[in-house]
Amino acid sequence: MTILVLGGTGKTGGSLTKLLHEAGISFIVASRSGKAEPYKAVTFDWFNPSTFENPFNADSNIDKVYLVVPVAYYDIAPIVNPFIDLAISKGVKRIVLLTTLQTEPGVEPTFGAVHQYLASKDIEYAVLRPSWFMQNFAYNFYQSIRENNEVFSATGDGKIPWISTEDIAQAAFDTLTTPESIRKDLLIVGPELLTYDEAAKLLSSVLGREIKHKRHTSDEQVKAFSQFLSPEFSKLLVDMEVAVSQGFEESCLKEPLSRLYIGKHKLEDYFKANRNVWIK
Repeated sequence: MTILVLGGTGKTGGSLTKLLHEAGISFIVASRSGKAEPYKAVTFDWFNPSTFENPFNADSNIDKVYLVVPVAYYDIAPIVNPFIDLAISKGVKRIVLLTTLQTEPGVEPTFGAVHQYLASKDIEYAVLRPSWFMQNFAYNFYQSIRENNEVFSATGDGKIPWISTEDIAQAAFDTLTTPESIRKDLLIVGPELLTYDEAAKLLSSVLGREIKHKRHTSDEQVKAFSQFLSPEFSKLLVDMEVAVSQGFEESCLKEPLSRLYIGKHKLEDYFKANRNVWIK
């Protein structure tokens, strides 16, 4: 049997493919380019439904899917849900969906709508709901750290259980490969709670120069995100940051352990391992 990895060249999918390869588990990667060297891959584009059947034409043994949706697009359910139906019709028995820590099923039209739709199906599934990625410091803040020595957010003094994409990939691997029958909604969190101020201090100590946390208002943060995301999705992200400032993510760690998947990687270790990213 074969696992289909959507987003297999991305942050979490790229780490997942390494785990599957090391374990000797059959998988195929779907990407817009149709390439994922050195692994087998097929062309797949969320905005071209004619490509949805490509993975199943390439491998008729696909029975599990790691589902990463197009995150920069707001109303994704009309795009993603037809693929879920197609996958089930092709014999897929388990789907592992990546959303966000703050996204409850059915609450909003992005991840929540897809979560609700998947949960309504008579198949095995897991929804992985991670907190904010450590890797955002190397992507979202790459330029601002290198050029302005700052990160920026609307999170105030709110604490975040920063999570590594490697830990998310491990959670995906575990839920995709476990022999037990599953229908799970897992909160994926890191081993420590840190504010942006504290994160900036850690990065300062690693880089040997002061990195500041610029505290944005909601409107300022929407404007900053809107430079590279749609206004609707920017507003959604800022609402999530405001929820951080109100203690939402910290409160998630009080959930029963059965609902939590706690990663191993710490933010300071990530900064040390990737120090050269922010060196001018």
